Amino acid sequence: MELSHDYFMKQAIKQALIAYEDDEVPIGAVVVVGNQIIGKGYNQTKRLNDTTAHAEMLALTAAFSHFNSTVLDECVIYVTVEPCAMCAGAIKWARVGKVVFGTSEPKSGFTQYEPTLLHPKTEVISGVLEDDCKRLMQDFFAKKRA
Repeated sequence: MELSHDYFMKQAIKQALIAYEDDEVPIGAVVVVGNQIIGKGYNQTKRLNDTTAHAEMLALTAAFSHFNSTVLDECVIYVTVEPCAMCAGAIKWARVGKVVFGTSEPKSGFTQYEPTLLHPKTEVISGVLEDDCKRLMQDFFAKKRA
């Protein structure tokens, strides 16, 4: 039985909650093949003192290790927030088959770029559990401003 996009986005949200608790921007990602999560990550830029330690980058690295390959064309990456240009570039080079994200990122998301930064064969699905993903980001930044 094929698990739903909602199921895997909830797993990405669990990763985002770890980032939230660590005072990192609450973005989470999981890489899936079939019904199995083979990579997961959450933002750790502060913890690792590394501006490239985005959720997607860490999840992709775990997936590369799982397959001992840099090609993930059979995989789906679920991300709570639309990937930035850097992460979209990594997703492109990995040739990820599908990107599923929760909420858009109008300031720095990859959809701000034309032509797309993704591989031409990569399918994109947006708005999965959008309200939950958006609320997590809004709560985090409201807490920061308070």
